[in-house]
Amino acid sequence: MAVLSRTKRSRLTVNAYKLSLISVVRSLVCVGAMPERHYKTRNQNYPESERRDQDRDRNRDYRRDRGTESYREDRSTDYDYEDRTRNYREPDQEVFTPYESTKEEPLYNLKYIPTSRGLCQAAQFVVNLLIVICAGVPYSNKGRYQDVANLGGLYYYYYGGAQAFTPQEAAKVNELDDLFYNLKLPPYIYSMACGGALMVYALIMLALGVFCVPYRYPVVLLPEAVLDALISLGYIPAVAFYFIKVKETYSNPICKQREEMYMTKGIKGYECSLSGTDVAEGFFGALGAVVFMLSAVFAVRAFRAVRRRKQQSEAENNRF
Repeated sequence: MAVLSRTKRSRLTVNAYKLSLISVVRSLVCVGAMPERHYKTRNQNYPESERRDQDRDRNRDYRRDRGTESYREDRSTDYDYEDRTRNYREPDQEVFTPYESTKEEPLYNLKYIPTSRGLCQAAQFVVNLLIVICAGVPYSNKGRYQDVANLGGLYYYYYGGAQAFTPQEAAKVNELDDLFYNLKLPPYIYSMACGGALMVYALIMLALGVFCVPYRYPVVLLPEAVLDALISLGYIPAVAFYFIKVKETYSNPICKQREEMYMTKGIKGYECSLSGTDVAEGFFGALGAVVFMLSAVFAVRAFRAVRRRKQQSEAENNRF
């Protein structure tokens, strides 16, 4: 039994040695073959174009992987994300939408002056200025008699004789001149007052147009049109009242007596009739009526045009 167990143990030992030897041989075979395969693969001759394509593909894959990782990192960060396609918000600034116009409306527009409304308002100012001038000429002219002949000497020779008033007549003529001057003042004062007020009104309307107020607030055009129409209609009775008052002044006995005294000495220019400034003032009054009526028509047309433009802009904004 002892011999059998010793024999069995020796066999097992031999088998173990065989297995260990086989495993060592296999490992050596594998280690020796690997450098040869790597050497063959490394020295394999690839075409130059194929090698460049492989490098490009490798770099593209690397960049794509890096971009995906950075995008995931950005998306994983906690911050308030807002839709940048609608609003662009900066710190301490107003909201800007892409559909809003970046061009701000100007404060004033001098191109308004050569327009139809601007020219009408400028004509209103000029017409009323001419009315004020025509009324100011007789207002500033007292028309008193200058008794130059009483100075004697050469003055009496040139201005005296049959054409000279005596001291008593000269005092009477001067008194009539003062009475007539005070009598003719009211229509000229009213003409200058009305003309000056309408000049201020025309300048205000022109300034509103230059500063684009009717475009921002189209409702202003309606009162302007009504006022222009009323002023245009008011010119007709104003001109009629002016001529009635001037006619009454020239029909007064003071004017008649004054005219007769000057006619006795052959002095002209003191007749009781309409002067050139009176006729010119009536003409400019009629012209002012036409100009103000045209301005009223243009104001109504401007209101319609501005309202139509506002509606179109609102429709475009609502569409977006």
